[in-house]
Amino acid sequence: MSRVGKKPVTVPSGVTATVDGQLVKVKGAKGELSFLVPEEVKVVLENGAVSVNPRDTSKAARSKWGMSRAQVANLVEGVSKGFEKRLEINGVGYKAAVAGKMLKLTLGYSHDIDYEIPAGVSITTPKPTEVVVNGIDKQKVGQTAAEIREYRGPEPYKGKGVKYSDEFIFRKEGKKK
Repeated sequence: MSRVGKKPVTVPSGVTATVDGQLVKVKGAKGELSFLVPEEVKVVLENGAVSVNPRDTSKAARSKWGMSRAQVANLVEGVSKGFEKRLEINGVGYKAAVAGKMLKLTLGYSHDIDYEIPAGVSITTPKPTEVVVNGIDKQKVGQTAAEIREYRGPEPYKGKGVKYSDEFIFRKEGKKK
């Protein structure tokens, strides 16, 4: 039994959810999202909550049960609150700036990196060493943050590079004479 899947997803006030067969649509103050639930899982909207249950006890149905419930919960949270990822840039001369629909990254390479901001995601730079990725789709926000971090991941000796703000970098000791 899925502990995550058992809990129904409550729909807060200001958010409307509709279930049309296997398609779940959620509309809120920040926008509208939809998710196509796999056939092995049944979705029902009742008493202001979306409940997700497996159609049978097969392994495929049970494995998609909790994932489907989590996806629906992310839709509801995204249209009501939104998602945010914070990145920190460490290193001498390393910085970031937003110019129109491009994020310009200076990360110690011979050239600047121009990252095109995808649709549905907004990027701000409150400080030159801080990047904030916002959006209503959790997957897009996480993927965008991961792509930015991938340009220069943190290294273990001095901690230079791009890292998540809540990430801990395990430091290594340098060479000894």
